[in-house]
Amino acid sequence: MITTDFRLGFAGTPALAAVVMERLLRYPDYQICRVYTQPDRPAGRGRKLSMSPVKQLAQQHGIPVSQPEKSADFDAGQDLARVDILIVVAYGIILPAGILQRPRLGCINVHTSLLPRWRGAAPIQRAIEAGDTETGVSIMQMQEGLDTGPILHQARCPITTTDTSATLHDKLAALGATALVETLDKIRHGKVHPVAQDQQLATYAGKISKQEAVLDWSMPAVELERKIRAFYPAPMAQAEFNQTTFRIQEARVLDLPVNEPPGNIIASSDEGIDVATGAGILRLTKIQPAGKRMMTAGEFLNGRPEFFSRSK
Repeated sequence: MITTDFRLGFAGTPALAAVVMERLLRYPDYQICRVYTQPDRPAGRGRKLSMSPVKQLAQQHGIPVSQPEKSADFDAGQDLARVDILIVVAYGIILPAGILQRPRLGCINVHTSLLPRWRGAAPIQRAIEAGDTETGVSIMQMQEGLDTGPILHQARCPITTTDTSATLHDKLAALGATALVETLDKIRHGKVHPVAQDQQLATYAGKISKQEAVLDWSMPAVELERKIRAFYPAPMAQAEFNQTTFRIQEARVLDLPVNEPPGNIIASSDEGIDVATGAGILRLTKIQPAGKRMMTAGEFLNGRPEFFSRSK
């Protein structure tokens, strides 16, 4: 065992990181000495400054918080020299190379994919979008390069045909918290065995742009349905009908032949809006017209039954 009191730094920002941090706080052997998170940002309709979930949790537990504006200012007070490991979970800022070796045992990252698949910013969304049937979490020793460090531990998670980024996020947050605690226990007892990543198997999960969320009806229905699930809750898939933009939360593929041009409305009913695609029919079941709440197709049609009249 390295030490009874394992001193940690923690760098993270969103809810995913807060779930992992909350789990660590349950273990008295793991003492979080300082938290690093992104600066407060404007949020909501009033654009008031909002604290990150990680900052909120740190303040609840009386843990000192640093919020550097840029990576060059990270750990300006040299606090990391007094910790064993810095845990990094969805921090959102690339750490300077000089930071990675400052803690006694370096920096460890919790990444929501089975590395080397889906390195980068949006691994959960890209896994669903690609039709992967399995993902997981990787606990990685950080080094220079994008998610390239040796793997300390991995845990697997199936992706179901109904998973969205929201549901998969919650599964992986819990799985990542458990995997991190298991990894730290192995490190403390000298039982961790780093495994180098196979660089030839690497794929990249690039950041999602708003333009990607606009549905291209020339794509097959199965791919569009995956995109809708991948982009929920953000940035949300979008499509335009009759000069109105709709955000689309749910859809399903109909196993029916289609002889209409992609994008044409084939039928509309309480069960959904059937749209021709490049291959097959996609039934939109939950939609949000611009400026309105999210609703079922049936709820929308109750107020405007002729809006989705079959394309001519």
